[in-house]
Amino acid sequence: MISATTIEETASQLMAKAGIEIPEDYLAGIKRMAAREEGDLSSFVLQAMLENWEAAKEDRRPMCADTGLPRYFVKTGNDARLEGGFVALERALRAATARATHEVPLRPNRVHPLWRTEHNNNVGINAPEIEYSFEPDGDWIDITTVHKGGLFGTDYRMLFPGDGIDGIKRFFLDVMIAFGKRGLACQPAIVGIGLGGSKDVTMALGKQAACLRVVGDRNPDPKIAELELELMELGNSIGMGAMGFVGSSMVVDCHIEVGYTHTGGMPISVHTFCLSSRRATARLHASGEVEYRNDPQWFTPYMRRDTVEWTGSKDGSKKSA
Repeated sequence: MISATTIEETASQLMAKAGIEIPEDYLAGIKRMAAREEGDLSSFVLQAMLENWEAAKEDRRPMCADTGLPRYFVKTGNDARLEGGFVALERALRAATARATHEVPLRPNRVHPLWRTEHNNNVGINAPEIEYSFEPDGDWIDITTVHKGGLFGTDYRMLFPGDGIDGIKRFFLDVMIAFGKRGLACQPAIVGIGLGGSKDVTMALGKQAACLRVVGDRNPDPKIAELELELMELGNSIGMGAMGFVGSSMVVDCHIEVGYTHTGGMPISVHTFCLSSRRATARLHASGEVEYRNDPQWFTPYMRRDTVEWTGSKDGSKKSA
């Protein structure tokens, strides 16, 4: 059984890791961009970013003064047992958020939308958000914390089947240019695209694609993977570099996730995960062991299953039938 104390302590550690330590995959992506960036100011910003991250890690201080909106993604093995159940899990995650706000520290960004009241701890009504997914067989839980910027970097449109791939490209290009001109992307950014589903699912898939897949990861559908690479190249061809200066460093990577949708529509959402890319993951085992890692491993074969029955093995190597 996984104890509530272990959950709270782990979540608190994750909050610190996400706020302070740049994920290795994103760091490697930025170093590659810095090596090929030709715009003077954009190149300067990329180098300053790399130096800032090193200083933040050495001083154990947040890498960005605006630490965004802390949230959690919880993946639960089907055989996992939690002390106190899911109510205790959510209490532990809220407590960890409040602790980390003061101990890391994180900026207390959460306020009531109307009265602007706040508790000075990033906890309130429906805050922090907690999203769940499930996996067969496992007796563990994965907790991922993401500190997502809350003011910009998201757009949505209802496309239609006749718009096709060209319509997706046009909307993506419109969004990247608009974000860059208005300072809404905080680039270089990991861009996530949700395609299909209902409107709320489209938005959720896009945000998860931006925040929960590592740089260099490709969608298992080869045609979608090809489109990811094409859109990344397109995003870096619009003449905008780091933080809006002239250059070619807009998109570190592009990830697409899909969901079956209404036959008459093709909804799409675009999300940017800003230059801080704050995320951290841990797996909590029933034995009490805790393993920290950079890759959330959120989009598994089980999560992408295509039909009714699941016939996969414990390692998730098979697909639905």
